[in-house]
Amino acid sequence: MLQESGIGIAMTGCGSAVPAAWLDNTGMSQLVETSDEWIASRTGIRQRRLAAPTESLRTLATQAAQNALDMAGLVATELDLIILATSTADDLFGSASQIQADLGATKAAAFDLTAACSGFIFAMVTASQFIRTGTYQTILLVGADVLSRWVDWSDRRTCVLFGDGAGAMVMQAAESDRFLGFEIRSDGSRNECLTLAFQPQPRELVNDIRVGQGSFQPIQMNGQEVYRFAVKKVPEVIEKALFRSQLTVEQIDWLLLHQANQRILDAVAERLGIPAHKVISNMGKYGNTSAASIPLALDEVVRAGHVKPGDVIAAAGFGAGLTWGAAIFKWG
Repeated sequence: MLQESGIGIAMTGCGSAVPAAWLDNTGMSQLVETSDEWIASRTGIRQRRLAAPTESLRTLATQAAQNALDMAGLVATELDLIILATSTADDLFGSASQIQADLGATKAAAFDLTAACSGFIFAMVTASQFIRTGTYQTILLVGADVLSRWVDWSDRRTCVLFGDGAGAMVMQAAESDRFLGFEIRSDGSRNECLTLAFQPQPRELVNDIRVGQGSFQPIQMNGQEVYRFAVKKVPEVIEKALFRSQLTVEQIDWLLLHQANQRILDAVAERLGIPAHKVISNMGKYGNTSAASIPLALDEVVRAGHVKPGDVIAAAGFGAGLTWGAAIFKWG
């Protein structure tokens, strides 16, 4: 793609933010019939961060975004575009413009993108197209979700999994290209495996004209089907993205997957032949934060000094839709 457009892409900054409050598995056992051993052995999760009623997606996302701008050495007025990947916006009309205003990014367009747990990968791919065409040069991506709003806290199959948080990344036009390849997919015929669905209630207005008003129902998930889907499809999509990047599995420095379940991470790594020390995992502390999980995990290992400039990262998201995708890039 670089050869065709003459424009490269660099990932120049990352950031994250999480709520202060955390609930560990022992506390979870006071809500539903479960235990730390049961949750940890099946998911790898030991605690999750939960947003207080006074906290919002907007505040978490803005903090993560500012941290990413600081790392990139940018001010908000240098941004051309802001893409917010989320399924839990504060406002159904979108929260990206609120983040744009809070940052003071007066020159940037802003919009929400919804692809659930694949959202950050889809946002990276979308941003790359704007940069490749020369339309924009500096784009801020934010992945953020506050899933605690939409969890049934009496359903132990789902409530133990999810947490709240935000992560961000800056992508910029560059002379050398570090966004190497991608592949994104969707299969709406399997939508029922993981839903946060609107439930309409009929309301009659006048002259037999009726509308459906209601609310969104809590998250529903068929865990076994989602596990089987992820373990099969994620290795395939990573291999396709590697092929487009003209790289092999052996050239991957880090495997960065959506932080849904440690058993999924282990199974995908095993199928690809990637050793455990290359697998980035922080779900034990944060749980499944949906669109936030990939940039949140990336920010943690970058700031810890584990990921170095030039390291090859294979990132992949998977989840509701069903959607899945992978992006291969060099950090820095």
